[in-house]
Amino acid sequence: MYIDSHCHINFPELAARMPEILAKMAENQVTHALCVSVDLPDFPGVLALAEQYPHIYASVGVHPDYEDTPEPTVQQLVELADHPKIVAIGETGLDYYRLEGDLEWQRERFRTHIRASRETRKPLIIHTRSASEDTIRILKEEGAGVAAGGVAGVMHCFTESLAVAEAAIEMGFYISFSGIVTFKSAKELQEVARAVPMERILVETDSPYLAPVPYRGKMNEPGYVPHVAEFIANLKGLPLREVADRTSENFFNLFQHARKAGHDPCAP
Repeated sequence: MYIDSHCHINFPELAARMPEILAKMAENQVTHALCVSVDLPDFPGVLALAEQYPHIYASVGVHPDYEDTPEPTVQQLVELADHPKIVAIGETGLDYYRLEGDLEWQRERFRTHIRASRETRKPLIIHTRSASEDTIRILKEEGAGVAAGGVAGVMHCFTESLAVAEAAIEMGFYISFSGIVTFKSAKELQEVARAVPMERILVETDSPYLAPVPYRGKMNEPGYVPHVAEFIANLKGLPLREVADRTSENFFNLFQHARKAGHDPCAP
C-alpha cells in the first residue's frame, strides 16, 4: 500500500473529479491521503473531505505564500485542530522565492503555527523555499522537534540540501519527497533522497502540482504517488514493497492522530 502524505484534493480542479480521484487511488493501492490546508477560508472544505471519507485526513494552517488572507492566531489554530480527523498543523513555513520585501509577517505566522503545534501536540507540515536557514533557526527558537520537547513534523516537498535534511532529522522531522525527485534535472535532490534513511522518508504528490514522471506536465493526483515510491526504491536499490510499507508506517508514526482516528492498516 501507499500513502500520499501531502495533497490538495480540495482544490477545484480535483474536487470536481472526486469519484475518479478516489477510484484511481484504490486502483493504485493508495490507501490514504492527507489533504493539506493552505488558508482559513478554504479550511471548511478540507475538513469536509476528511469527515466524508474515512481514508482521508486533514490539516489546518495558512501557507506562507498567502499574503492577503486572514491571519491565524494560536488559539484559532488550536480550536480548529480539535477534531479527530485533523492530524497536523500547516502547511506553514517560509518562502523567500515567490515574495520579496519585508517578510517579517511570514516569520511571525510561522511562529504562530509552531506554537499551535506545541499546544495541540500535532506535528508541523513545513514548506520552505529559499529560506532554509531561517526555517531551521525559527524551528529551534520556538522549541519545535522532539529534542526540544515539541512534536515531530515533516519537511514537505523537500528540495533543499542534505545538510538541511540532516538538521531537520536531528530535530525529529521526516523528509517528504514529491514528484520533483523523479525529474531528470533533479540530480542533487536524488542524491539527498539516496542518503536520507528510509525510517525518515515520506512520499507525496503535492497534487494538483508536480506530477511525477511519466506524468510530468499533467495534473497530478494522489493515485500517482506510487511512481515517487518506485523512483526512490530504484535510487536506493530496495524492493518497491519495502519502500511502500516503510513510508506508510512512517506516516502513521508521525501522524499519531491519524492512527487514533482509525482506518490504520499498519496497526498490529
